Amino acid sequence: MRVSMITVVFNCGHFIEDCIRSIISQEYRDIEYILIDGGSTDGTLAVIEKYSAHIACIRSEPDLSMYDAINKAIELATGEVIGILNADDVLAESDVVSAVVNCFRRNSCDAVYGNLNFAKRNDLTKIVRIWKSGSFKKSDFRFGWMPPHPTLYLKRVIFKNFGGYSLSFGNSGDYEMILRLFCKNDLSAFFLDRVMVIMRTGGRSNNSLFSMCLTAFHDYQAMRLNRVFTPVVGVIFKKLRKLRQFKYV
Repeated sequence: MRVSMITVVFNCGHFIEDCIRSIISQEYRDIEYILIDGGSTDGTLAVIEKYSAHIACIRSEPDLSMYDAINKAIELATGEVIGILNADDVLAESDVVSAVVNCFRRNSCDAVYGNLNFAKRNDLTKIVRIWKSGSFKKSDFRFGWMPPHPTLYLKRVIFKNFGGYSLSFGNSGDYEMILRLFCKNDLSAFFLDRVMVIMRTGGRSNNSLFSMCLTAFHDYQAMRLNRVFTPVVGVIFKKLRKLRQFKYV
């Protein structure tokens, strides 16, 4: 089973190497790595070129958004399964992809997802939030539940059947996709109970009050489009769920 791993990047020269190394060091060998750069000017491309022998496809060109770049990569992918890893994140261990493949092989499912840890931006050993996903039922979406997108692996045929990422929901493009697949269309997913990804804090959707409000608005739009009942309640609970993820030491 071939797995297409996708990373899209723009000016992430400080962190892209950690991301790349976490993928090419996976013990599972049938990985097709696709890396889409948005035209970086900070040395990101020089880092990528160091690992070109391990990357099936490198493309550098302007794009409309992160989700536009992801859609380009999906079109290039040939793997049976697709995973997406952000340029400043890393796979938690070297057997993550192996574990995902085993889940697909042993279970009749359309998707696999797991848990995610948030770390300080400049120190991946300092965990500040723990996102434990858990299994879900469809009604959970009414209360803001979602799996961590960086841990989500989907069969490639899903994108052919239900479309790629919408560009109409700002930073909530991944959330809209998740609602479309699992809430509106009842696709099946297997929960892999382990930390799959370590994510650096400081993401785009939470870097200012304006960004947080805009993301909440797009979340609401995504819920309404995908027939989630009581979308206002869903948006509120989606924010509140984050509070219990923080580590207090």
